[in-house]
Parts: sequence; C-alpha cells; structure tokens
Amino acid sequence: MKLIFATQNQHKRDEVQALLGNSIQILSLADLQFHQELPETHDTLEENALEKAVFISNKFSMDCFSEDTGLEIAALNGAPGVYSARYAGEGKNPEDNIQLVFQQMNEKENRSAQFRTVVCLLLKNEPHFFEGMVAGTITKEQTGVSGFGYDPIFIPEGYDRTFAAMTKEEKNEISHRRRAIDKMSAFLKKQAD
Repeated sequence: MKLIFATQNQHKRDEVQALLGNSIQILSLADLQFHQELPETHDTLEENALEKAVFISNKFSMDCFSEDTGLEIAALNGAPGVYSARYAGEGKNPEDNIQLVFQQMNEKENRSAQFRTVVCLLLKNEPHFFEGMVAGTITKEQTGVSGFGYDPIFIPEGYDRTFAAMTKEEKNEISHRRRAIDKMSAFLKKQAD
C-alpha cells in the first residue's frame, strides 16, 4: 500500500515510515516534487488536517494523510493550540514562539499543558481521524537541544526532562504523533485483513 504524507518535513516522514514499518510505503511531498506551502486556514487541528489531506489527495489522486499538532496550555485557555507554529507571527520562528509563551506564563502558577496531534487519513475520499496526546508541564527555562518547536520547554508527565533533552528514540516512544500514528496503523491493518 502507498500513502502520501502531506508534509514538507522529511524528518516527520522518516519518523512515520519507521513507525508504520514496511507494509505501507510513505511518500512525502518532496518525493513528489511538490514544494508549495499547504493551506491551514481553520481554527481547529481537525479542520486543518482535513484541509491538507483533501488538497493533496485532489492534486495527486491518491490516498493520503496529514496531521496538525498544537501545544495547548491550560493557563492560556488552550493557546497557542492550532496557532502553535505561527504564535508569535507569520515568520513561524520557534524561538519567538517560545519567548512569547514565557512572557505570557510569567505570573502563572498552573504550568500544565498538553501536546495534541490530529491525523486525518483520506482513504477512498473518506476521512478518518486519529488523535494522540501527551500531558506535561511548561518549564521556566529552555533545556535540551534536540527536537523542534516547543520541545525545549515541555516536560512530559512522568519524566524529569524536556522533549528536547531526550534522544529522538525516547521522544518517539511516547510522543503525541506516535500515539496518533499507532491508531492509524491499527486501523490500516484492520482494513488490510
């Protein structure tokens, strides 16, 4: 089975391919020589994931999936949420985003947060949604150098270090994306039976 993963991020593609194994071949947009920005015009992760999947499925006439991920901070009423990538502006600068979160969290005692990923699989033009979440807390300073986005300021529940202070393998074992992809993988295996 071949599926397009509607992402420009080759690291995400490789991570997901490793999670899905050899029974499903994942094509990234780079594999298809498609380098345009994908549309994300909605206010929910679900709607953005669906919009990207439909856009790419229509363009290439193939089954595909996409994902949208947000960091949801309790003390900020769920922000940055769906706007996580462009929280501090359209430049999508991770450092600016982190500094804005720190600024807004300055006087807040409740530092609980969660990463949430929604995957939309478009199979024969029918959407199927899979969600993965990881609860945790927002730190008061950045630690770690691996990962991307908000990883240096998020400590997952049950751990004493940020995602950015973990190896890629450690993070992948417990990540929100992993949990959503595992659900999609189980669904695809059922379809193949």
